[in-house]
Amino acid sequence: MEEPAAAAASPDPPEDPSPSPSSAPSPAAAAPPPGPRELAAAMEAVERDVAAISDSYASLFASLRVALANVTSTSAENMECLGDVVGRLQESALEASSKGNKYINSCLR
Repeated sequence: MEEPAAAAASPDPPEDPSPSPSSAPSPAAAAPPPGPRELAAAMEAVERDVAAISDSYASLFASLRVALANVTSTSAENMECLGDVVGRLQESALEASSKGNKYINSCLR
């Protein structure tokens, strides 16, 4: 009697719903491995793509270099122009204050 009670106390483990690895076909087994010609063709395609990408990057960097050079030279020219404007404004202010002082002094006499 103890044997049936022991069997009832430990039920069978639940079945795993996922298929076992041996019953499911693997993707590698479904398709044969690529041959040397396919690998060579894939490598050539990758090399062409890499060459095209490197040409694009070279062109992009050349354009950026030119644009940056233009901006830098333009900025330098603008700073030089701004310096000229500030210098002339300072001269004009000094000249105006000098003339104003002369006028006030002439009025006080």
